[in-house]
Amino acid sequence: MVQRRTALVLALALAAASDSIVAAVKVRTQVIKEFDFTKARTWGWKNPEPGVVILSRTQADDAAAVRAQAEPVLREIASAQMPRRGFQESATAPDLTLTYYLLISLGASSQTLGQFLPAVAQWGVPPFAPVSTSVEIIEQGSLVFDILASDKVVWRGTGEAKIKIDLDRREREALLREAAEDILQRVPRRD
Repeated sequence: MVQRRTALVLALALAAASDSIVAAVKVRTQVIKEFDFTKARTWGWKNPEPGVVILSRTQADDAAAVRAQAEPVLREIASAQMPRRGFQESATAPDLTLTYYLLISLGASSQTLGQFLPAVAQWGVPPFAPVSTSVEIIEQGSLVFDILASDKVVWRGTGEAKIKIDLDRREREALLREAAEDILQRVPRRD
């Protein structure tokens, strides 16, 4: 009985943790309304490279290493999601071309002492030098999928998230997987 209860608590904790990782992704899409997705039948990756990884965190960033980890996941998700939207994969002359951009950078947010006080002398607030009272460094990630037809972007899906710096590789992959699935589920259906 105790083992069963412990397993249940552990399962609930893991579910809550995975929800908190995924819940931070904000997805937006844009579509060219004049383009008729019902006429397209096939899709394929952009050649020669299916996507681009851009890192702007430190000088030691290795975009090739991140790409080697992320690209197989993105290819797998696209190969699963695009047929659900009514498009078959084609290596030669596809109607739609899919490409991705994975952007990871650092952002910062800070607050200074007195920044929320109005600049009114009658309040009797003495002037003081601004001092930082709160600084937060945030790793930010964006995943963008573009669908092109005749070399023109006809659909764009963007997922953005704040990424905890201490996420391990498995958690980062789960976040990437959830973002990619959520974005590609919003591709207009062929039928």
